[in-house]
Amino acid sequence: MSKEYTIILTDAEDKALSAVALDQNEWIQNAVHERCRIAIEEIVAAEVQRLLAEGKPITGSKDDIVLAADIETAAERQARLEAEFAAQLAEKEQQG
Repeated sequence: MSKEYTIILTDAEDKALSAVALDQNEWIQNAVHERCRIAIEEIVAAEVQRLLAEGKPITGSKDDIVLAADIETAAERQARLEAEFAAQLAEKEQQG
């Protein structure tokens, strides 16, 4: 399964990007794919360490490992951190 995303640039953004990129679309594609590659490496490394610690076999490709991983999304992490911060604030208000 693949996903397709669309990006819309204003004329000013497009002109500005043309100042640093020979081909805006190629630059955008490269930036996104490189960030995905880095995230895949991070997830695979964490999963390999988790599986080794649990004595479980490591099987499949990097894509298979990522797809099977139980990861916290950025949205989930943001919500968790906001809830933790709110709880800390509430605790401090109760103490003082």
